[in-house]
Formats: sequence, C-alpha cells, structure tokens
Amino acid sequence: MPALVPTDFVARIVWLGHNADRDAALETRPLTHMDLSFAGYEGESHAGLTRPSDSRVAAQYPRGTEIRNTRQLSILSVEDLAAIAAEMGLDRLEPSWLGASVLVEGIPDFTHIPPSSRLQGERGTTLTVDMENRPCSLPAKVIEAARPGFGKAFKRAAAHRRGITAWVEREGRLDLGEALRLHVPDQPAWPHLEAARRPQAS
Repeated sequence: MPALVPTDFVARIVWLGHNADRDAALETRPLTHMDLSFAGYEGESHAGLTRPSDSRVAAQYPRGTEIRNTRQLSILSVEDLAAIAAEMGLDRLEPSWLGASVLVEGIPDFTHIPPSSRLQGERGTTLTVDMENRPCSLPAKVIEAARPGFGKAFKRAAAHRRGITAWVEREGRLDLGEALRLHVPDQPAWPHLEAARRPQAS
C-alpha cells in the first residue's frame, strides 16, 4: 500500500537561484534551470550529502557534528513572500534577498506542508520536504541594504512564512515554469504533538 498520496495541489516554479558562497553574501543569483544530483545543486553553498550541524539541531548534536544534509534547498512561495512584505510595509521582497533556491506559486500555506511530503516535477525530479525553515537575521541585512529602514522588521514578519527546506530524493532537472505536484504522507497527525512540544520539566 503506498505510503505517499499524490494530491491535486500543484505549485509552479517562478524563480530559481543559487549561492556559491554564503559566507561572502546571502543573496542568490537567478537561474533558468537547475540540474540536481543527490547532493543538491553543484556549486551551491548548501549542496552536499552531509553538512555540519548548527543551532537548529543543537538539542541533538554538538555544533559542527557531521550529519545528513536535509537542507540542500530553500523553497519559498510567492504567497508567503507577499504576506511577509505586506506585514513589513513593503511592496515586494525579492527571493534572492532571502537566499532562496526555488520560488513557487500555487500551494496555500506552503510553509506548513507536512514534513516528508514530496514535490515532484514533470520529469520525475523529486524533492523531499524536511521541515519549516525558521527565519534568521541574515536576510535582514540584505533587505536593509536594499530598502533602508525595513530590515529589522523581517524576522518577526517571516515567522511561519519562511518556506521549507528540502533535499533531493530523485535526481533530475527543474525548469522555470515547471509544475511540482505535492505528495503527502498517508498517515494521521500524531495526537500527542502539542504535549511533546511543551518544555521538559527540569
């Protein structure tokens, strides 16, 4: 019995980008297509089969521990980006300012699609969703340089709208304009999730 269910929710790729050195600058440069291997996009600073652990998994590993790379791609939606911009009082935000790899349009509440969902392209190229991407302060610096006075508003406005991170499950190519169909895990939500999220007693 299949564990993943194809849905009628389809996103269209409206922007692709890459960054060769995030230590030098966060901004991503536009692409017309993206050839993906199991390690991600070659030359991208977030590519690789493994990565050093960071603050996102500090409760699990000492910082710098080599772990599986489930953050090969940063995927945002047009809808979430517009909502962030509106809350900040801006007319628009460029996906490159946020270091995005892929910008899609068409799936509502995109940031909260279930972890382990798949986004599958027309040729079979498939991305596995890791989880919601938490906003950090790095885009604020880029936004401030482009739109002075607005950078500090980013982190709060981007909460629960920052898109998702993903890794390549099936190699292949993605193109501008290509459709990505959402496939979701065929299981109910865990009923104890809220209890599990409560702070542990010391």
